[in-house]
Amino acid sequence: MSDSDIKQYPIDRLVRPVQRFLHQGKSGGLVLLFSVIAALALANSGLSVYYFETLSYKFGFHFNGKNYLNLSLLHWINDALMAIFFFVVGLELKREFVGGELRNPRKAILSIVSAIGGMLVPAVIYLMLNPTGEPHRGWGIPMATDIAFALALLYVLGSKVPLSLKVFLTALAIVDDLGAIVVIALFYSSDISVLHLLTGLSFALLMYASNRAGVRSMIFYALLGIFGVWLPFLLSGVHATIASVIAAFMIPADVRIKELPFVMQMKNNLDEFLKIDPKDDIPNLTEDQLQLMEKIKKDTDNAIPPLQRLEYTLQPFVTFVVLPIFALSNAGVVLNFETDILFSTNVALGVVLGLMLGKIIGVSGTALLMIRLKLAPSLEGMNFKNIIGIGMLAGIGFTMSLFVTSLAFTNEEHIMQAKIGIFVASILSAVIGFFVLNSSARVDKKKNKTVP
Repeated sequence: MSDSDIKQYPIDRLVRPVQRFLHQGKSGGLVLLFSVIAALALANSGLSVYYFETLSYKFGFHFNGKNYLNLSLLHWINDALMAIFFFVVGLELKREFVGGELRNPRKAILSIVSAIGGMLVPAVIYLMLNPTGEPHRGWGIPMATDIAFALALLYVLGSKVPLSLKVFLTALAIVDDLGAIVVIALFYSSDISVLHLLTGLSFALLMYASNRAGVRSMIFYALLGIFGVWLPFLLSGVHATIASVIAAFMIPADVRIKELPFVMQMKNNLDEFLKIDPKDDIPNLTEDQLQLMEKIKKDTDNAIPPLQRLEYTLQPFVTFVVLPIFALSNAGVVLNFETDILFSTNVALGVVLGLMLGKIIGVSGTALLMIRLKLAPSLEGMNFKNIIGIGMLAGIGFTMSLFVTSLAFTNEEHIMQAKIGIFVASILSAVIGFFVLNSSARVDKKKNKTVP
């Protein structure tokens, strides 16, 4: 069936361009970039007072004469809205462990070890420059890689970049996300309430037991995940985003019907459908056709893992709503500052060198060393220059780095210094990485060589 067989309506002319934009790989990065620019514009305009007042506005729940969870809008965005982002990250992690790049660690060893190097080296560089005091707490900021921006640039380069490099960067970013989650759980949680923590873990175990028992209702898991896991974690002192990852790992990842039986069942259903006398001039289906269509729908649902269905459903919302709102609320930095304030500590310098120099040494250096020592095979199309380019793109730490900044610091000067460092490092890493990969593609085309 082609598009010409589907009846078109006037609204399709408006919806189709939007759908095309939403399904382009680079679109998420472009929307995120626009949100960053908008945040900077608002923070440095005549509307800056309203911008910061809106983010600091507090609201919560009022019950029996008491206020509960009376948090600022910025707090709600970072703890509640971003919980959805981390939930999708958790779904991606589980999918990769169950049937993706991380299912066989031997095949993914290059990405895994490079990701670990790309987390440790930036942290060490930062700590060398900020060994004591509150600035010391920011060591987790340069560890992260923003996969949305990095992959957006790779999509812009298109076929100039080998598919193997895109897979390498994706797997690397997934391991990087897992590392960031562990760091947040262990080092950026405080004043832990054991009772609330045990309550959240108990509901997580209930989700797991329900999974094993065959419960497939997404509403059931949503209610347990939000009120049973996320809310107690929020009250426990362990950062609430960790609850999202735990809840995501409890979502069923198996299918009721495997691929071959599903294909055979679909064939039988379609053959049966064709036997029913069609009436093209009547828009309504017959009772038998309706029953068959419902059966096809049910079989299709049973052939799709709930985890992947949920991930596919939530991904556009996270990409085009959650992350842009997060960027709009966290990227607002007043640029009218004195240079002395920016360099009153080594926070900005630690972030810049951690993201740029640390990622190249950690990611590219580790990958090249693994290949030279024959501890991991070189990927098809991988050479010295594009490995360095990938290491540069890994220095785009925007989303996760900003998030860790909100956890690490309470001092406004340190927050400002970290954000400036993140912006500078991410912009330079993106520009340099893009040109390195682009020039690498041109050289490879001339030489007709892909492996060093």
